[in-house]
Amino acid sequence: MKRRDLFKALGAGVASVPAMAGGPSKLESKVVRLKLRHTWTTVMSSSDYRDTVHLLYTRDGLAGVGEGAPIVRYHENAESAERAIESVHDLLAASDPRQFAKIMAGVFRRIVGQYAAKAAIDIALMDWFGQKLGVPLYTYFGLDPADAPVTTFSIGIDNPELTRQKVREAEAFPVLKIKVGLATDEPTIDAVRSVTRKPLRVDANEGWKDKEEAVRKINWLESQGVEFVEQPMPAEMIEETRWVRGRVHIPIIADESCLRSADIPKLADAFDGINVKLDKTGGILEAYRMIQIAKSLRMKTMLGCMISSSVSVTAAAHLSPLVDYADLDGNLLIANDPYSGVTVREGKLILPDRPGLGLKPAAA
Repeated sequence: MKRRDLFKALGAGVASVPAMAGGPSKLESKVVRLKLRHTWTTVMSSSDYRDTVHLLYTRDGLAGVGEGAPIVRYHENAESAERAIESVHDLLAASDPRQFAKIMAGVFRRIVGQYAAKAAIDIALMDWFGQKLGVPLYTYFGLDPADAPVTTFSIGIDNPELTRQKVREAEAFPVLKIKVGLATDEPTIDAVRSVTRKPLRVDANEGWKDKEEAVRKINWLESQGVEFVEQPMPAEMIEETRWVRGRVHIPIIADESCLRSADIPKLADAFDGINVKLDKTGGILEAYRMIQIAKSLRMKTMLGCMISSSVSVTAAAHLSPLVDYADLDGNLLIANDPYSGVTVREGKLILPDRPGLGLKPAAA
């Protein structure tokens, strides 16, 4: 099935735009409901599905695909993301997609917030441009796909029995990421450790509000073979996190505290690294900028993702040879991925060698 046909099958709304030199352009957007393999629970929410917005940008016989996974914490949803995309149809129609950086600067000026929508536009333009050049995006950025790291596989918060089941199902992954941040943290880790001795990485999702509690839990997690902890305290508690960092021995990675590149300098002495997500940054271009700034400050870098399809996850994976850690498994948590792109072999990210993102419609 061609990408255009896939969008028709999804019932996508089509917005035709005026012809440009080189051929007419067309934008198609659609809210896509992704069904989860397991109920996904974190400190923030619990759900059996996630809605993302998909964008198809077509010109000169090439179709660039983008996706944004709105983050409720930042007052976004799939419908508002789609409206944001529709609000800049005229800008996209009047612009040369080869000037994608200029286009995205205009998009950022026009759209307030709605970073998942911006990410969908950025990804679609970059996919189109890579196809126009005839090279994968990692080649455009000068990267070697062999340098792509191992990705973790995420285990959401659940009861001990289901936690053990999820860990067993993740047997192929050499490193696991465990969601914590509730009163059940110890039983959760105990359940994981009852079935595996693999290295663990932990994400508290701002769950620990007291700095003494954070120190106590992090030091206990270190004894359980945890390599690092993401966002132990609420995003605004930077001073408290700095205090915690001075009393623990494993790295602390900023997630909710670090949304875009301007946030990074103020975090350098409170966190050991940052987690970059395209849906927080507004796309590939800002994600690349964030990685470079963090590296310049000698911070560790990580690429993460929301629960999303292979569109968004593959887009992030093209930057993964740059980073120290990857948590790019959002597409592996869903049962109805409309595309295939990046794959995983024994935990290692395998990037597609086709132009642009290198996506293919999923087999029917």
